Amino acid sequence: MSETESVTPTPDEVQPQGQMQALGSFQAPDVVAQRTGMFGVHDAGDTTGFGGLQQAATFAAPSQRPYGSWFDSVVDILEELITEDGLDVNDVIEKVVVEHDQLTIFIAREHIQRVARHLRDDQDLRFELCIGTNGVHYPADRGRELHAIYPFMSITHNRMLRLEVTCPDADPHIPSIVDIYPANDWQERETWDLMGIIFDGHPSLTRTAMPDDWVGHPQRKDYPLGGIPVEYKGATVPPADTRRSYN
Repeated sequence: MSETESVTPTPDEVQPQGQMQALGSFQAPDVVAQRTGMFGVHDAGDTTGFGGLQQAATFAAPSQRPYGSWFDSVVDILEELITEDGLDVNDVIEKVVVEHDQLTIFIAREHIQRVARHLRDDQDLRFELCIGTNGVHYPADRGRELHAIYPFMSITHNRMLRLEVTCPDADPHIPSIVDIYPANDWQERETWDLMGIIFDGHPSLTRTAMPDDWVGHPQRKDYPLGGIPVEYKGATVPPADTRRSYN
């Protein structure tokens, strides 16, 4: 097994939510939920034939050094810059994950602006382009339900990495980086509109896809589907929120 491979626990090895299990020099992924059946059916009468299937929903564990490729040098430079700022690296970088040949650095939300500025300005990093902001909702990731993902590209060095920042559903605030990467203006607005992450300091955090008076954020996984019944060739298809649930 290579040092970047994930370790998938069996159902018997699943740890309590939010905990990790040490495996020698490796760590098992962070288990956040246990799914059963083909589609996670939770009502009676599974007709898929896969009712006995069990699968752990996990997040990747921190990768171990050496990360490989140029990843080590970039993380080293970033850690050096953070130290020069008088901060503890562990207070800024939550974990580093190398998966599918991609570098992802998890950053504490209060330090996202500092790290983004270092990525842009340092001569050995030079990530001149931030390719927007994506939001993801993980209802089972308690205290970290909302994730914001920032892909960065260095045109100078022909490299790409991702920053990932989390915040709780009860306090969905992350500092905006529009003053550092102005092109993120629209993407942060869209992420707020559809996912509900509030980007503090954004110059105009308004709806992009939904009407101004819309209630809620429709791309969250716990958002009700709603819908209207549809009649087709004499038969009626019920609205989505009254159909059988598979999630």
